[in-house]
Amino acid sequence: MNYFPPSELVLNPDHSVYHLNLHPNEIADIIINVGDPDRVKMVSDFFSSIEVKKQKREFVTHTGQYKSKRISVISTGIGTDNIDIVYNELDALVNIDLINRKEKTNLKSLKFIRLGTSGALQEDIPVDHFVFSTFGIGLDGLLNYYNLTNTKIEIDIIAAFHRIYPTLDRFPKPYIAESASNLKQSLSTDLIKGITCSCSGFYAPQGRKLRYELGRPDILEVLTSFSFDTHRITNFEMETGAMYGLAKLLGHECCSINLIVANRIRQEFSSNYKTKMNEMIEMVLDRIDRM
Repeated sequence: MNYFPPSELVLNPDHSVYHLNLHPNEIADIIINVGDPDRVKMVSDFFSSIEVKKQKREFVTHTGQYKSKRISVISTGIGTDNIDIVYNELDALVNIDLINRKEKTNLKSLKFIRLGTSGALQEDIPVDHFVFSTFGIGLDGLLNYYNLTNTKIEIDIIAAFHRIYPTLDRFPKPYIAESASNLKQSLSTDLIKGITCSCSGFYAPQGRKLRYELGRPDILEVLTSFSFDTHRITNFEMETGAMYGLAKLLGHECCSINLIVANRIRQEFSSNYKTKMNEMIEMVLDRIDRM
């Protein structure tokens, strides 16, 4: 059995995982991830009861009951670097004995569901609509540090993407992972579906030009024009690619659902996104209850 020394698996004095400050009994098997810590309460306000409320840094956790389901909602903060922390520590909570520092014999699979905001990359996707990410393409490079094995469809899509998105000896090599099929079946009905790209920043990495020149000035055109068979890039944000890749590596199920708050092609931004976010949260919670 693998042993994880204190330098590799860092714990708090009470044996909670270091960054999330959580114990195994404090999380549910179904975990909603949000970026914004304030959005945790937006989700848990729908719960009939809350048994756990914890916060450390930007990582806020509420665990409670929604109808027939016990659910945790955890904020990740912004970016794939935070996803690296959150998903590894959530996996450790269920698949490592934190007292003996050894991998458990019987491994558990969690369900991760991202509820986020995103920018549309197709003119026909209006603001205030919801997009289900069928695949996540990471432009940030995080999963290049892991040994991620791809399926045939993932290999074909990312090979086609590499042809139109060369690294130019300066950008990270893109990676890809697919959403969990059972979560797609349960949660994606009537939603716009497509590939989501995850960027390493909000400004230049997403093609926003303020007081500087862009290293990749054609990024919007490249992403918008890409398609493979029936798959096209619908939107981009800063987390989904890493979520899909790490969940797959660790044996968990993951999907990402985003509210479109901006359309980068139309140069529009939502004036009603908080109301629509509440609508998306309630819709997804009801669909989780029916799983």
